[in-house]
Amino acid sequence: MKNYISVGITGGIGSGKSYVCQIIETMGYPVFYADAEAKKIINEDPSAIRAVTSVFGTEAYNKDGLNSTYIAQKVFKDNSLREELNAIIHPRVRQRFNDWALKSGSKIVFTEAAILFETGSYKNYDFICLITAPYDLKISRVKKRSGLSEEEIKSRMDSQWSDEKKIPLADFIIINDESEPLLPQVVNMIKQVQ
Repeated sequence: MKNYISVGITGGIGSGKSYVCQIIETMGYPVFYADAEAKKIINEDPSAIRAVTSVFGTEAYNKDGLNSTYIAQKVFKDNSLREELNAIIHPRVRQRFNDWALKSGSKIVFTEAAILFETGSYKNYDFICLITAPYDLKISRVKKRSGLSEEEIKSRMDSQWSDEKKIPLADFIIINDESEPLLPQVVNMIKQVQ
C-alpha cells in the first residue's frame, strides 16, 4: 500500500538535476537516484545482463562491466535499440524505487531521473518537477564534468526531449540559470506538494 507522495525530478543533460536533489536531501527528504540505480542493475543483475547481451551481443560487456561507449554509440543512433534497452532497465528500476520508497518511511519521496518524459515513466509519479537551464549553459556544464566533445554532448541532448516539449507536462518548473536563486524555488515546490 502506497503511503507517500512521489515526485519525479527530471531535466535534460546539464540542467542541474543532481544539484537540485542535493538541496532536497539537505532539507531532509530522501532522493532515489534512478540513473545510478539503472547503472547498478545493468552491471550486477544477472537477468538484466543476459537481456542486454541478447540485444547488443557479447561486445555489450567487457572486463569492467557494461561497455558504455559501445552501447552509447548504438542507442544514440537507433531509437528502437534505445527502447529495447529502456524496456530491460526501467521496470527493474521502478521495482527498486517502489521497495525503497516504502522502506523510507517518508511522506514525500523524490526520484532523480533524466528521461521520465521520454520513457512515459512520468505517469508513475504524483508530481513532476522539471529543471531547466539555457542550452549553452547546459553544454558548458556537461563539458566541464564529462570530457565529452561539444558534438557528443549535442548528440545526447538531441536524443532527449527539449524543455519546450516537457514544460506542458510538468507540474513544477525550476529554473537553474545561475541567476534565479534555486532554494526559494525548491522550497515553494515542496510546500505545494505537501
